Amino acid sequence: MLFKQTIVKKPGESYLNGLTTTNLGTPDYEKLLIQHEAYIEALKKSNVKVHELEASEEFPDSCFVEDTGVLVQEFAVITNPGADSRNREIVEMEEVLKKYYDEFRYIQAPGTLDGGDVMQIDKDFFIGISDRTNEEGAKQLKKILEEAGYTATILTLEEFFHLKTGITYLGDNSVVAAGEFIDHPAFTKYEKIIVPEEEEYTANTIRVNDYVIIPSGFPMTKQKIEEAGFKTITLEMSEFQKHDGGLSCLSLRF
Repeated sequence: MLFKQTIVKKPGESYLNGLTTTNLGTPDYEKLLIQHEAYIEALKKSNVKVHELEASEEFPDSCFVEDTGVLVQEFAVITNPGADSRNREIVEMEEVLKKYYDEFRYIQAPGTLDGGDVMQIDKDFFIGISDRTNEEGAKQLKKILEEAGYTATILTLEEFFHLKTGITYLGDNSVVAAGEFIDHPAFTKYEKIIVPEEEEYTANTIRVNDYVIIPSGFPMTKQKIEEAGFKTITLEMSEFQKHDGGLSCLSLRF
């Protein structure tokens, strides 16, 4: 789980009018910026370089950069996000990634794919079919990855917005799992840190080098992760949670 680089993007004021399926209220923009800055500081503490992009007011949800790319050592995959209002976010991200990658692959319409539906565990990938990632997009990514020597398993989500809303890989054969993923047959070989239903939001965590970054306010899951031997950093994520955003959504890590 060694990362050297991350890409993040500042939320614009238009974020307040972005997409959401929650009923948690309107985000507070000043608080949002404070939380985003704390996120960047946590990444730096985890010993990665942070490439910070300026806000794009025309794309309210563009701080959720994870959805624009799937990154492996050999190449970058530019996705085709499933929400029309987000689709052109990939234009800027491709230009940014040219600083780091020479080889690119692309998800082509009618296939759609959000990076939040893609989880890597070593040489294995799991791709979720969701409201934002369709079967065609998932199959395209599977083919791209398998041609490069990876394995890819496609799952259809029953409950969660994105695959990584409900499960994340911590390294050391351990996953944090909630809801439909607790007993999912695709993950039987992994050690599971099970998230109680009332703390489901914290199933979206990120392991960045020596730290597991988790949202604050979920003491049971934090204790379980620490008891499993991981060092944690907790971050207040309330204003991102209001728009379906989690910790993994806010960065591309490679």
